[in-house]
Amino acid sequence: MSRLAIIAGQGALPAALAATLAEPPFVCALDGFTPAGLPVDQVFRVERLALFLRFLEDQGVTRVIFAGAVQRPRLDPSLFDPQTAQMVPRLLAAMQAGDDATLRAVVAIFEEACFEVVGVEAIAPALLPQAAVLAGEITPQHEADATRAATITAALGAVDVGQGCVVAGGLCLAVEALPGTDAMLKSLAQIPASLRPKGGVFYKSAKPGQDRRMDLPTMGMETLRLVAEAGLAGVAFEAGSVICLDLPQMIAFAQAQNLLLWAR
Repeated sequence: MSRLAIIAGQGALPAALAATLAEPPFVCALDGFTPAGLPVDQVFRVERLALFLRFLEDQGVTRVIFAGAVQRPRLDPSLFDPQTAQMVPRLLAAMQAGDDATLRAVVAIFEEACFEVVGVEAIAPALLPQAAVLAGEITPQHEADATRAATITAALGAVDVGQGCVVAGGLCLAVEALPGTDAMLKSLAQIPASLRPKGGVFYKSAKPGQDRRMDLPTMGMETLRLVAEAGLAGVAFEAGSVICLDLPQMIAFAQAQNLLLWAR
């Protein structure tokens, strides 16, 4: 029988993913990055990656899915086992090339160990809303701002910078970078009112050409709360490419706050 392991990071996504599965997954977490609301079966360290891969095989795992947020861990050279030490130059080179290169290197290592790496859309497609207006109504300005934002986000993603931005009246007010979506939305309060058009759309999308099994953008209730606090008109996102946590609650909140929620 094929056993699935969730390689979990922080946040609510691992638990949301596990809740969609018919069989309980084997949950593993990188040391220091425990998921919210989901018991962990095994904690591992990058310095022992080769041993961890053999452990997964011993547990009958044949498929893995990566879910949740992690930051680049600090590595302790004294903890490397000989096989993992041989992977270090490859991993360090990938890390210097950016997040996408790092994720591709990690996927390759798991695949070379004969694990099938799967994505959210393969096992939990309901977490990726398809094209629809989920709350509110699209105005011509929303359409124009979303179109402009999609162009900007595609450019950001092409150079591995971020997966989102905010556009109001055709002007880009903020772009997502290393600090993430929450920091970007909170920064909008620092823009003087005289420089900022009213309303605006927060847009989110996958990076062009990214491996869709890894690092698809994720939104949840906190995203919508920050959008409302920032005084934006709503959210537009690339249909089928953005994970939405607690979608019924997101829709209800957007309706109550008169926010646009649009899978574009």
